[in-house]
Amino acid sequence: MNKIFWLFVWLTLSILVTTGGNTAALQETVIREIAFTIDDLPVNYMTDQGVAGWEKVTSKLLISLEKNNVPAIGFVNLGKLYDKNGRLDNRRLALLKRWLDAGFELGNHTFSHLDLHKTSLAEFTQDLLKGEGILRNLCKDHGRDLAFFRHPLLHTGLDLETKNGLEQFLMNHGYRIAPVTMDNSEWIYARAYDIANGKADIGLKKRIATAYLDYMERVFAYYEDQSRTLFGREVKQVLLIHANTLNSEYLGDLARLLKTRGYTFISLAKALEDEAYMSLDRYTGTGGITWLHRWALTQGKKGDFFKGEPEVDEFVNAVYQGKY
Repeated sequence: MNKIFWLFVWLTLSILVTTGGNTAALQETVIREIAFTIDDLPVNYMTDQGVAGWEKVTSKLLISLEKNNVPAIGFVNLGKLYDKNGRLDNRRLALLKRWLDAGFELGNHTFSHLDLHKTSLAEFTQDLLKGEGILRNLCKDHGRDLAFFRHPLLHTGLDLETKNGLEQFLMNHGYRIAPVTMDNSEWIYARAYDIANGKADIGLKKRIATAYLDYMERVFAYYEDQSRTLFGREVKQVLLIHANTLNSEYLGDLARLLKTRGYTFISLAKALEDEAYMSLDRYTGTGGITWLHRWALTQGKKGDFFKGEPEVDEFVNAVYQGKY
């Protein structure tokens, strides 16, 4: 017994010496896990480059995801599979097959990306199911289920009747809601990047991309802090980004940035195993906000809790608005 006791003392002293006697350093070991969710497949807004441009974006995204071992899920706007004459475009459909062939998951993001806050529940659910059979069959052909739904604009209803009605509809049709804990304004950087790309302004593109990565690091730090404040720990995070040119060229950098912060990449289903996602959400405001903030508002948190959310760089906003 004495030998075991003194061995324990020796190990404890060794650890304290190694950490400089700083017990806080021992407590700072944080397990960080994050799921990548990518909206608006096949491709989000970009300077008009036709389907060939979509194919290029898709190829780069898939290469980066595979290289960094990111088990992402892409959320599809089914209306984008059709050409201007309303015909199903096999080249666009093939882009979704490439996601599934590469082992990634797909989810439903509605046909037309309707705003639930400006649409009746009946019209919204009709749009949600439009073309769904194509996506469901694609998933089935690859041995997968069509299991997740993502709200466009993260708008979940302006009243509890609509919110609860949609949730019941989704449950009845075999869908789980895909929440988000790390929302951001990445889409503004992406559209500014497309504008710079359209002008062939290499210097501006690089400046926007650098600002984007710096901005996203601030976003990660902010929501890590929000999680600790709300739950006393860091939850398994769910990140929202989009299928666009910017991410096709810098997703690898984004993944490496997360790795330096100690993250490992997990599936959406794995993230939702965190008990935090069982928290009550009664939010019915106008904003498309993260579930961390929905849970906080439901718990009665006030203004000070939400302070410090990172803002988009002024020059990026200027490019986006055509004022640069």
